[in-house]
Order: sequence, then structure tokens, then C-alpha cells
Amino acid sequence: MFEKAKDMYKLQKQARGIKKELKNTHIEAEHEGVMVTINGEQEVVKVEISDEAMTNKSKLEENLLKAINKGVKKSQQIGAEMMKEVMGDLNLPGMG
Repeated sequence: MFEKAKDMYKLQKQARGIKKELKNTHIEAEHEGVMVTINGEQEVVKVEISDEAMTNKSKLEENLLKAINKGVKKSQQIGAEMMKEVMGDLNLPGMG
């Protein structure tokens, strides 16, 4: 019983570390002249639009949406990989 509690504490501590690391991880995604930067917590932190991309409003909106979705997907993959590394270190029954 005590060993399980120790493992859970270790997991919580590692999860806090991952959360901090994700906040400081920046992922860039680009689509046809629209560049977005998203942190590992899936918050958009920066948007850059090239002059060429600004010529057509509806196309710009579409490209912005695609770039954001690309960035979010990359962010999710990075977060999942980090959690998999942590879960692989722990021996918790029914988890991982």
C-alpha cells in the first residue's frame, strides 16, 4: 500500500515537471504564409502573416485555421510522448 502511494507521489511530481516544461516548449506550424507558435499547453503565443497571405481574406482565414490546427496536433503529440516516458518509468497496476 505504501509503495503505491509513493508511486502516485512520484507520478504527480513528474506531471508537474512536465506541465512546466510544456509551458516553455514552443511549437511552430506554418501553412501557406501563416505561421503560428503554440506552447505545449496548446495556447497560441504568436501569429505571423506574410504579406502574400494577406491578399485574400477568406484564404487567410482558412490558412490561419489550418496552421493553428497543425500546431495543436504537434503540441498534443509532444505532450503524449512526454507522458509516455513518465508512465513507462512507473510500475502502476492498470496504468500504462
